[in-house]
Amino acid sequence: MRVLVPFDAQEPNTRLDPVLDAEERRAFAGAMLADVLTALRETDCDLDIQVLATAPADVDADVSVDDRPLTPAVNAVLGATETPVAVVMADLPLTTPAAVERLFSHPADVVLAPGLGGGTNALLARHPEFRVDYHGVSYRDHREAAAAVGATVRTVDSFRLALDVDDPTDLAEVLLHSNGDAAAWLREAGFSVSAGSGRMTAERSG
Repeated sequence: MRVLVPFDAQEPNTRLDPVLDAEERRAFAGAMLADVLTALRETDCDLDIQVLATAPADVDADVSVDDRPLTPAVNAVLGATETPVAVVMADLPLTTPAAVERLFSHPADVVLAPGLGGGTNALLARHPEFRVDYHGVSYRDHREAAAAVGATVRTVDSFRLALDVDDPTDLAEVLLHSNGDAAAWLREAGFSVSAGSGRMTAERSG
């Protein structure tokens, strides 16, 4: 199975600007990508993993550079192959081998793992006519797109695939639920979990 891991190699995770500068954001994005690649490699599946990057990237994986927006870049791959294609986002640091194996093992034509805000954090497409659309509420749009081409569609309910790191409030979840590269990077950068306000947050020392 071919697996695409879209990765913004230029200006990743811009909504983390309040707590990380541009260089730190790129380093943290690389750590999250490493967590996703590790989870994929540790599955029992035979996977052809490809990082779909917006610019050349020094990562431990095959890299294909496509500077187009995410939707046309992914659809170009879907339109060029008749084999199943999975798309797993690079900012899912809680991902585990078991979580992606659940996604890959479901027999539906289109299998979706939604994000908390209505996006699509991972998907598997087996139907040759299915195409993605990552604008707006993409989880809803992908269900509709699958139905429009007569594809069976199912949703995988996965805590591990639901968290895509978008803003500073997500960092506490990484620290609490992961021991991977991204969590280690945050700890080395001085972040720790605090519950002093009654709600868990990530605070940076110094």
